[in-house]
Amino acid sequence: MTEQEVTEVLDVADRPPTPSISEPAPRQSLFEAERLRRAAWAFTTRRVPPDQTYRIRHDATAPRAGDLVLARVDVLGYHQALQLRNGRRRNLFPGDELVVVYGNRYASNQFEAVVPRTLGPCHLVAGGGVAAKARSWHDRISRGPTAITPVGLLLGADERPANLEDHALEPVRELIEPSPPTIAVVGTSMDAGKTTSAAFLARGLIQAGVRVGYAKLTGTGAGGDTWLVADAGADPVLDFLDAGYVSTYCVPLTKLEEIHVTLLAHLTKSGVGAVLLEVADGVLQPETAALLDSHAFKSSVDGVLFAGRDSMGAVAGTCWLRDHELRVVGLSGVLTAAPLQRAEAAAATGLPVFGREELAEAETARQILASVRERRVTS
Repeated sequence: MTEQEVTEVLDVADRPPTPSISEPAPRQSLFEAERLRRAAWAFTTRRVPPDQTYRIRHDATAPRAGDLVLARVDVLGYHQALQLRNGRRRNLFPGDELVVVYGNRYASNQFEAVVPRTLGPCHLVAGGGVAAKARSWHDRISRGPTAITPVGLLLGADERPANLEDHALEPVRELIEPSPPTIAVVGTSMDAGKTTSAAFLARGLIQAGVRVGYAKLTGTGAGGDTWLVADAGADPVLDFLDAGYVSTYCVPLTKLEEIHVTLLAHLTKSGVGAVLLEVADGVLQPETAALLDSHAFKSSVDGVLFAGRDSMGAVAGTCWLRDHELRVVGLSGVLTAAPLQRAEAAAATGLPVFGREELAEAETARQILASVRERRVTS
């Protein structure tokens, strides 16, 4: 599907819906139950109990971020597979029916997308299962987004649209003290090496005898990042889905802070010896910048490990973080694959630079942990 064809479809989809008056809805039919049973349930629905009963609402209703929707695959584009709630990657075919979640997306290497105003045709904009209207995409995505048509929203027993917030962890309003030493992994951009750095640092801390908890605070719902860090040995592993959000693009700062406090509090309650927090995208992304500059974040994070794609990005990012009164304990990320980039970044910032194999070493992890503990003593 070309970009022009996508635009034509969405122009129709965005026309205001025809008002309708519907009778009180009947209970779920056997046909609906079987249809939902046969559908592929996306990773983004992983917190929804599998035995939950839903009715499918077919009439035009404006969806909200977090709403569950049954949708049909029309034309395959960039995403040709779906991450299922059990972790398997399911190949998609036109005509397949999926249960996915409406959400916004900000991904500089993929899509910018928003929740549409109607239940008209839209797109699958993330492999974890996010339905949205794609506004733009990277030039390398020549096929455009995968086109889907919503069949209907899922309604719960109370006849309200089912939403991820219905299955979130208990929210926490205030930070729990004392909290474990907390290190945030931040980067220059998408695909800078943040999750890899977090996973290998988790491995190093575990090798040093420290139990590690991890939370991804922002981003778009998908399994790859959390699976990697869990495979490295972190436990518990949480993300914003656990707080009831399919993504954090366009989420106001007060809600971002609530996600941060809630996930950190649940990790603290679990009794871990150290916490790793990952913040998606780069420091210039609006939600990332707002969260990093917030009191809730600054008061609970002891140090930042910064992942850069190149030495100039590492220098600029370090300056941004220092200007916003955040303490950088080291550099990592894609730049560490190039010895000359490592040398440039170290000379320009005065910071240690850690490759992923170094982060996985117990001695390196102990040094980083000692550095953030020192911050607590001196602050």
